Amino acid sequence: MRITKKVLKHKHTQSPTSVVTGGAGFLGSHLIDLLLARGHQVICIDNCVTGTVDNIAHLGGRNDFKYIQQDITEFIFLDVPVDYIWHFASPASPIDYLELPIQTLKVGSLGTHKALGLAKNKKARFLLASTSEIYGDPLVHPQNEDYWGNVNPIGPRGCYDEAKRFSEALTMAYHREHKVDTRIVRIFNTYGPRMRLNDGRVVPTLISQALKHKPLTVFGDGSQTRSFCYVSDLIEGIYRLIMCPTHLPVNIGNPDEMTVLEFAREINRVTGACSKIQFKPLPQDDPRQRRPDIQRAKKLLRWQPQVSLSEGLAKTITYFRDRI
Repeated sequence: MRITKKVLKHKHTQSPTSVVTGGAGFLGSHLIDLLLARGHQVICIDNCVTGTVDNIAHLGGRNDFKYIQQDITEFIFLDVPVDYIWHFASPASPIDYLELPIQTLKVGSLGTHKALGLAKNKKARFLLASTSEIYGDPLVHPQNEDYWGNVNPIGPRGCYDEAKRFSEALTMAYHREHKVDTRIVRIFNTYGPRMRLNDGRVVPTLISQALKHKPLTVFGDGSQTRSFCYVSDLIEGIYRLIMCPTHLPVNIGNPDEMTVLEFAREINRVTGACSKIQFKPLPQDDPRQRRPDIQRAKKLLRWQPQVSLSEGLAKTITYFRDRI
């Protein structure tokens, strides 16, 4: 008689099972691809408020992948053993969390609470996808994991910044009180295929404007800095983190820093556009500098970015060209 995988009682007599919340989003869908490639059974939970099933449509029909459409702030019931929980559910671009401030706070608090409760119940390892936004408009540069941040809790970005800061605190509370095996990754600016054209972040905004031969929008005088990490580099770093025995937060991002104005000119060059640059007022609490210190990732994970900006942009632009 053939025993189905659901009947198996003991972990590790089969391939590991991973639950990815927010798995239909930009980062979550790339994570799922990597997990499946490395032999995981994957359960994706997403209510598609900002994600889309288009990002996981290529996985339809696989017997090692299951999609559950559900709000992560509601009770999660799974009748199978779970080894890893990757909590990626959250609006992540300014255009989304400014439009959905309460949902953003709820997924960071209630959603993280439900995901951690599942990890406790299943005795699963838990990874929180946190963000460089917990550093706010930083007074320390570059930002290392020991910096506590400079965040305006009542500003328009506070709903996202404080939701992630709370989710980090809750994750550590579950680690200390309930002995849940936790990881925290602080994700810096990441780009690549499956970003939404209209998600308001600098990479898709400038690429779509350039491809449409429209003026490139730069806020302020463009002297604020960012660093851009290609999605495959980020996902590899996150995978290494959950396999590494550390409970401390780890920055994952690309330390190559450039001004937004320099980046806009690079987009013009790579796309072959001749778009003019249009300057607009700087949004409130927009960080002036953003660059990760990745010494901890280098030391603990033996990780650093491999994909150059020109290579990553070429892949991303190809993806966007097909959708404009």
